[in-house]
Amino acid sequence: MRLPLLVVGLAAVATVSMVVDRRALREGDRELPPWAGPILDAAVPFQKALALPIDFVRQAWGRYADLVGVSEENELLHGRIAALEEENLQLREALVAGGRLARIAEMRADFEVPMLPTQLVGSDVSAFFRSALLDRGREHGVRSGMPVISEEGIVGLVTATSVRAARATLLLDRQTAIDGTVQRSRTRGIARGRGAELVEFEFVARGADVEVGDVVITSGLDGVYPKGLRVGIVTAISEDATGLLRTATLAPAVDFGRLEQAFVILRRGPSMELLYRTQGGDGEAQTAAAGGGGR
Repeated sequence: MRLPLLVVGLAAVATVSMVVDRRALREGDRELPPWAGPILDAAVPFQKALALPIDFVRQAWGRYADLVGVSEENELLHGRIAALEEENLQLREALVAGGRLARIAEMRADFEVPMLPTQLVGSDVSAFFRSALLDRGREHGVRSGMPVISEEGIVGLVTATSVRAARATLLLDRQTAIDGTVQRSRTRGIARGRGAELVEFEFVARGADVEVGDVVITSGLDGVYPKGLRVGIVTAISEDATGLLRTATLAPAVDFGRLEQAFVILRRGPSMELLYRTQGGDGEAQTAAAGGGGR
């Protein structure tokens, strides 16, 4: 009962104080009477106590409004960051593509042959076959027997075409055989795919000069690939039981695990031209054309 009585008493005191204040204002007396001072002093903490919940709610609401604003700004910033990251990614891709196209332009000038850019849209990876599906076909001028390259080196050979697509047998395929030469010493041999991520380079042991780190390039003598394309880099050398032949293991010049774009050389070599002319057409899916004439 004491608390309600205290509240009523303080309310009555506040009312009397307000009446006295208004009367003093009308009479021009700005000073409070002696008995009103202590009442006003006592009312201050009471008014502060009453204002505390209101101030708390006001401050809490202000903080909430600020948090809502910060959250909205945060979402806008996240969206902007995502847009900038996407733009940055596209710029990086453009720079990579630009560098690739520049190198291909240099190759085109070196070989003086037309090249058609194509995307690899599928692959056949097994222990026996290594091929890729290209998004260019006969309507783009692609024919079986045309070499496929990248700025890094040999990719493979077109072995089947449709109107808008083609299949290329890769360098890694077991049917591939390329006449190659060691760039440093001019030692000749045959590069063969082994189905895995490595290529073997077989050469005659007598008089051969092949070392780990040597670069093997196409010789152009198989009539399939132009001369001077990179095949791979020697990583190991072994010798057969007779001692007549030696085999170098090559790491392909092309990183097939990351290959996305390639270029079709829109010209057949003499061997491929003779082969398909004899067959009376493009000879779709002819496995005889998979590797070249250097077998």
